[in-house]
Amino acid sequence: MGNCQPTVFPYEDFDVVADIKAIRKACKGLGTDEQAIIDILANRSAAQRLEIKHAYFEKYDDELVEVLKSELSGNFEKAIIAMLDPPHVFAVKELRKAMKGAGTDEDVLVEILCTATNAEIATYRETYTHVHDRDLEADIEGDTSGDVRRLLTLLLQGNRDESYEVDDALAEQDAVSLFEAGEGCFGTDESTFSFILATRNYLQLQATFKAYEALSGTEILDAIDKETSGTLKDCYITLVRCAKNPQLYFARKLNAAMKGAGTDEDTLIRIIVCRSEIDLDTIKDMYLEKYDVSLKDAIRSECSGDFKRLLLAILH
Repeated sequence: MGNCQPTVFPYEDFDVVADIKAIRKACKGLGTDEQAIIDILANRSAAQRLEIKHAYFEKYDDELVEVLKSELSGNFEKAIIAMLDPPHVFAVKELRKAMKGAGTDEDVLVEILCTATNAEIATYRETYTHVHDRDLEADIEGDTSGDVRRLLTLLLQGNRDESYEVDDALAEQDAVSLFEAGEGCFGTDESTFSFILATRNYLQLQATFKAYEALSGTEILDAIDKETSGTLKDCYITLVRCAKNPQLYFARKLNAAMKGAGTDEDTLIRIIVCRSEIDLDTIKDMYLEKYDVSLKDAIRSECSGDFKRLLLAILH
């Protein structure tokens, strides 16, 4: 996806010693200077924040994460701690958290695994083992079942074609397969849907969705809505939306996190922190286009305090 713009870039005048001194000072004495912490961490890349973490320990023999945990609280603390991990490490911690304890938070699995590139999948698998000393695939298999398990396991193979080539004959053929597996038959054949959505490149899928609509008279999302339910439906919808426009998918997720009563701060943190160096600026554009309100204004009205100030700083 060529048009992706981040909001966070490596800080050009990066001076790790000045940064750790400023953070040390912000945490010392009566009360914490949260604004100083925001000004530094929201304007450094993940790699620079990692350097800050290491340098802090070297100089003060204190773990920066522990220091900040003792000084901060609530969603602000959660977001700051998230920023002190490389994004892929934070992502695998979120995957583990989604599967720990009673019940599984499938939404998180779907958001992370259904939007990942092959390279990201490979990194997640390796990092998951490194951080948790467990096997991601085994954990997913143990925590999900049926068609969802088969689809997520398929995605974990990281076998998506990532070329930008479109084979029109294949698009026609896949559209017929999807139709025959779904609307055109009694009961839906999920394996066909899963295989096509998990392995074809995004431009190829866009061509397939066009062919599907021409063939069936139904938009693919409407067909999925009618034919499937639960977590599997969420997976398929995410995969389709990502094939069409990943940044719009994330804009929708952010909007959903702020809709209705209560705000899902964990989702805001995950997307805003993890996408900040990838495509957050493009996600902002999509948000404005879709909802006619800027993402920053939405956050201003839904969040408060230091948490709000931090997210706005990352959004630039």
